[in-house]
Amino acid sequence: MTKCFSFTASRNRCLRSTFSSSGLRSTLTDLGDGTVIHCWVPKARKETRPNLLLIHGFGANAMWQWGPDIIPKFVRHYNVYVPDLVFFGDSFTTRSDRTESFQARCVHRVMEANSVRKVTVVGLSYGGFVAYSLAAQFKELVERVVICCAGVCLEEKDIAEGLFPVKNVADAADILVPQTPEKMKELMRFTFVKPPVKTPNCILVDFIDEMCSEHIKEKKELILTLAKDRKLSEIPKIPQPTMIIWGDKDQVFPLELGYRLQRHLGDNAVMVVIKNTGHAYIVEKPKEFYKHLKSFLLPPLPHPPPPTATTTAAATTNHQNSALST
Repeated sequence: MTKCFSFTASRNRCLRSTFSSSGLRSTLTDLGDGTVIHCWVPKARKETRPNLLLIHGFGANAMWQWGPDIIPKFVRHYNVYVPDLVFFGDSFTTRSDRTESFQARCVHRVMEANSVRKVTVVGLSYGGFVAYSLAAQFKELVERVVICCAGVCLEEKDIAEGLFPVKNVADAADILVPQTPEKMKELMRFTFVKPPVKTPNCILVDFIDEMCSEHIKEKKELILTLAKDRKLSEIPKIPQPTMIIWGDKDQVFPLELGYRLQRHLGDNAVMVVIKNTGHAYIVEKPKEFYKHLKSFLLPPLPHPPPPTATTTAAATTNHQNSALST
């Protein structure tokens, strides 16, 4: 039986309208090797503005994660680029590579296709792995990095040693790529400090049908590949100035991984912890998240110069002349 109405599809149309009205347009870039990447790019790029690349995490497409709380604010200051990673949204590949390194190379080629030579990158969760790899592989492209709740410094042994609430990576993949309302509710419990209460199963099924029913096997392979043979000693140290943002109650990637990344990068990184929030702090506390992004990405407004003796004397004379003429 055909559904009469889909809340998820309706929300997707609203987000598409938000991106379009914010000055972005939808593009498809064929990389010529069986890979096609969808990316939102500026309708009219301004050469005087810096470039900002926003890379999403697991879940729906990029619009759902960088929607109305982020995009309209940054398009005033940046040329903003928002790709869908491979197997999300309208991006796909026929290749077998499932590494974040491959995802980063795809994003790099899209930036090349759009003549972007310098960029600041913000990566959210899984997108943080991709952003980190992009910064490590293409140092001439990436100027600054923001890593948002991405366990870049996790090691395969962390799961066996009990750092995560799941027993193995396969269990994590089943939760992060939910196929039943029960798994979706489990994901929300892991993601939010205060999960939405009593979400009707019909809404959850609708979301799964619209956003989680394609490339299921491939998405799980992305997760399995992420942790396989991963060792801290083999993770490169990126040279770019880096901000790390974490929720203090994150259950997907525990806070210890944020501090581990900060120690790994040393003085090159600054760590920000958002209190009383979990992995989904971009939803739970969007204003605080934006405040930290803004402090790192946007230069402060210049203060007016202090008055000099000359300007003070001129102001006094003008005031006296004004008084005499009244």
